[in-house]
Amino acid sequence: MTMRRALGLSLAGLMILVGALWTGQGLGWIGGSSMSGESFWAIVGPIVAGLGVALIITIVGRARRDDGTDLDKRYGGRR
Repeated sequence: MTMRRALGLSLAGLMILVGALWTGQGLGWIGGSSMSGESFWAIVGPIVAGLGVALIITIVGRARRDDGTDLDKRYGGRR
């Protein structure tokens, strides 16, 4: 796995976690913050998490399209 791909996947995972946290706070499931119960965070959270998922899909899709990637060698992709 290349450094660029690893960084992208790490960023995407962080976006999903932060988006889930913000969603929980916005919906009032996670208390103790000024963000708790604010509908703004209940809207922004899923958007950020969705962008994280889209980033993962993009990175994995590009890795599968490139010839000679690790995924092709490991899982019998293009030859």
